[in-house]
Amino acid sequence: MHKCTSCNPTELFYKILISGENNLAHLPQLQSYLKSNDLLVNTHENIIVVRETAVAGLYDYFSDLMEIQSIYFKVDGSEWKPINEVIELLEIKWIDQVILKNNITFHIQPIVTGRQEVFAYEMLARFRNDDGNSVAPYEVFKAAKKRNRTYALDRVCRMTAVRNAAAIRKKVFINFIPTSIYSPEHCLRTTVQLATQLGIPFSQLVFEVVETESVDDIEHLKKILTYYRDRGLHYALDDVGEGFSTIEVLEQLMPTYMKLDMKFVQGVSDDPTKQAAAKKFLNAALQVGAIPLAEGIEKWADFEWLNEVGYELFQGYLFGKPGPIPAVLAKK
Repeated sequence: MHKCTSCNPTELFYKILISGENNLAHLPQLQSYLKSNDLLVNTHENIIVVRETAVAGLYDYFSDLMEIQSIYFKVDGSEWKPINEVIELLEIKWIDQVILKNNITFHIQPIVTGRQEVFAYEMLARFRNDDGNSVAPYEVFKAAKKRNRTYALDRVCRMTAVRNAAAIRKKVFINFIPTSIYSPEHCLRTTVQLATQLGIPFSQLVFEVVETESVDDIEHLKKILTYYRDRGLHYALDDVGEGFSTIEVLEQLMPTYMKLDMKFVQGVSDDPTKQAAAKKFLNAALQVGAIPLAEGIEKWADFEWLNEVGYELFQGYLFGKPGPIPAVLAKK
């Protein structure tokens, strides 16, 4: 049975394509050196496959003695790239340690009702490098994508968030990246098992679909959400009105919660165009049985307008900024 290695970062192997008569003259010597130092994985014609530990030294050799513009590389299933782009990939190797050492903590931000009572918390990941310095989430996920670590990062964030949910004992919204999940049955099983092991009621967990890029395979996303729904877990569709989260997708996915994108929220109290959009998405949510939630609220007037028109849940700096989980909250 094939063992999936996506859950944890494993060693990367680099395919290096060498072309040009002068460059190929170096190939036998390179192969001999790499093989004797256990750095050569395999070779085929003018392509060598090497361990990542060999790449920095090889790049220096290519730069000093060979025609570097005729050398290309790729990792896993990526496209061939000029070898000079390999430096960036080596520089972001730190993401592997973030995942392996679980250098992740969580902040929480309240989600409130129309009466400003806390209904839930959204879990927001915060990251540190090996030196203990904070790294912006955007940089972390960008690095993970470039090194093909998106699933491993998404999984460790998801599992850590579930563990924190056990301490909070309140409904929590947990972000996940749908395009990182290959097989719902395999990739999400450990999340469900952990919740069961910790005694967390599935109704306490809301998995929030987030994606900075368009989701092309809606059917795959449906399979993921069906896996959650069939086990009694809830899910939310984030940033509705932005990117892929159109009304048509909302109707197809039928989420438990619909989060209206903040660009329609901020300033809605005195903007007729935003008001029309907010009402349109509100009606769409109600038609599919989703609970409407407005995020990014910073002004009282916007909250009042959205509350009056029919939105049920609210999130934003007006009610609280993301912060560490207070010890007193964890005991409730």
